[in-house]
Amino acid sequence: MSERRKIFSKAYVLFMAFVVFAVAIIVKLVLIQVVNAGEWEDRVASLTFDLREIKPVRGNIYADNGDMLATSVPIYEIRMDLLADGLEEKDFNTKLDSLCIALSGLFKDRSPRAYKRGFLNARADGNRYYLVKGNVDFDDVEKAREFPLWNRGRFKSGVIFEKRTVRLQPFQGLASRTVGYQREGVQPVGLEGAYDTYLKGRPGKRYEKRLAGGVWMPVNDENIVEPEDGSDVYTTIDVNIQDVAESALRRQLRAHNARHGCAIVKSGRFCRYQARFVFVLRPRNARQQ
Repeated sequence: MSERRKIFSKAYVLFMAFVVFAVAIIVKLVLIQVVNAGEWEDRVASLTFDLREIKPVRGNIYADNGDMLATSVPIYEIRMDLLADGLEEKDFNTKLDSLCIALSGLFKDRSPRAYKRGFLNARADGNRYYLVKGNVDFDDVEKAREFPLWNRGRFKSGVIFEKRTVRLQPFQGLASRTVGYQREGVQPVGLEGAYDTYLKGRPGKRYEKRLAGGVWMPVNDENIVEPEDGSDVYTTIDVNIQDVAESALRRQLRAHNARHGCAIVKSGRFCRYQARFVFVLRPRNARQQ
């Protein structure tokens, strides 16, 4: 009898332990889901949403006659959220073929069937930031806004037109050392560096959502802080004199088999195009001396 009581006692203790453990789990769930629900929601939001920076458009650099020496050109990426809340299954299925035909006709890079296959695969994978087309100019973006399905707007179609800028020098190598350059992660040099404070503008802010793979997608089209574009810089560089000087210097470099050279242009007030060139040459064979 005593042995039997011992077994029952052990079973009772074990049963009570399970009961206490179950009660602890229930209490913890109540605390998380009810009492501390707001705190956990804030934590989740902080991990998936963030106030991120919008780069402003960098100012232009002009020659003395108004020709652009450096400018920022807008380039777009066309993306699509295939799981957008407003994108209804019926609209997607009925408008997809027309959309693919329009895209193929505009960009002429893929067939309508290839575009359709890409959309269907992206939707099946739950892709919320599917890249439809990169490096699209402003005119083509305006045309794409009127395509079937996409003309319903972002929230009902999932289309996203993501803008970025590319820095270009229309005259290419002309006065390139003077104009300088500005690149991501590199200290700008030349005029780009000297007047960077004025050229770079002020960044804006917008809320973005983090997706799988560390990709950030804008939550909506509204910005919390609008970016302020940079100021333009007007120089006294005369592109005609600059071209003459560089061409003359290049000829002398070839004539003397030199690696480096410098041209100094002297022009008077009433004879701007009468230039005197002074060449400082370093022959190739003198490099080791």
